[in-house]
Amino acid sequence: MLTVLSNWRGYLELTKPGVQALLFVSCVSGMLIGADFNPPITVLVFGLIGISFLAASSAVINHFFDQKIDAKMNRTSSRPLVIGDISSQHAIIFSILLYVSGSWMLLNFTNFLTWLLTTLTFIFYGFIYTRYLKFMTSQNIVIGGLAGAMPPLLGWTAVTNTIEPNALLLVLIIMVWTPPHFWALAVYRVDDYADAEVPMLPVQKGVPFTKQHILLYTFLLLACTMLPYAVQMFGEIYLFSALILGGIFLVYSFRLYMDDSNAVAMPTFAYSIVYLALLFAAMLIDHFIYL
Repeated sequence: MLTVLSNWRGYLELTKPGVQALLFVSCVSGMLIGADFNPPITVLVFGLIGISFLAASSAVINHFFDQKIDAKMNRTSSRPLVIGDISSQHAIIFSILLYVSGSWMLLNFTNFLTWLLTTLTFIFYGFIYTRYLKFMTSQNIVIGGLAGAMPPLLGWTAVTNTIEPNALLLVLIIMVWTPPHFWALAVYRVDDYADAEVPMLPVQKGVPFTKQHILLYTFLLLACTMLPYAVQMFGEIYLFSALILGGIFLVYSFRLYMDDSNAVAMPTFAYSIVYLALLFAAMLIDHFIYL
């Protein structure tokens, strides 16, 4: 306990707080939309914490398995396990504590289905993607993006105890968003991934090919974001927001596609994060107004 308290920043970094922030936004959106802004307070609080704890647990597992490749990449070479701030043993104990406590919350305050889906997501990201899928194909992030796309469904299921088609549309949007989001970073860090021998798309197929696919996936993303309006899940506020935000994303992607210096890669990556947060904010505002 004293070790955790004295090095809390290192343990916090193991949970990938930046990723957790996006998870929180999409998960709470699923809860509020699924419950028409009236979820039971215990489900809202403990469901969010429980889902976050299992996601954090899988992030710690990711750090554990990626120690060797993290050491070879400038972006990750200062992570706590790489520099020895936290031992592998303590990281595993921390991961187990997060999983057990999060599971207890989900089983006691939400429902078995939510716990099962969250556990399957934990296994898929922490073990299948991190340990195997990442190194098997240059399409790793396309398939592995399913794990990061699950939070809105998990939040929705926590308050409804069902898997509903509208919730799956939110999963689809995040799945299609993930490749252009992550590939923009991979273009910027292509040398890092090459040094670490991780077969990301720009390493295997080249940067021009990757930039082309970023642009194509951004078009596909814009089309997917129209589906919730098409099925009358959301109204005009969402529609116009999705069109404007998606149009800006297309501009970034096109600029990156035309940019031989790749200087637009990180601005594209940064905007993709803002895009997703604002898109879900638009969903919430639209649903609240049209209740």
